[in-house]
Amino acid sequence: MAASYKKLFKLLIDREMKSKDLAEKAGISPATLAKMKKDGATVSSDVLVKICTALGCTMDDIVDIIPSDRNGEE
Repeated sequence: MAASYKKLFKLLIDREMKSKDLAEKAGISPATLAKMKKDGATVSSDVLVKICTALGCTMDDIVDIIPSDRNGEE
């Protein structure tokens, strides 16, 4: 399985918030957010919790799980 963070970046647009501002507020590196712009990027649950805390949202608001294909490949 992989993850898509498109919901996170749409939420930032909706809130008129820049990635660097979120990084600062959440206490994570801007490089981590840049990594998350690529679908399938792996980040720790700690990072997701920090982002959710900073934005006052749930993980469901910022991430979609992309199921593996039928052959078990990602």
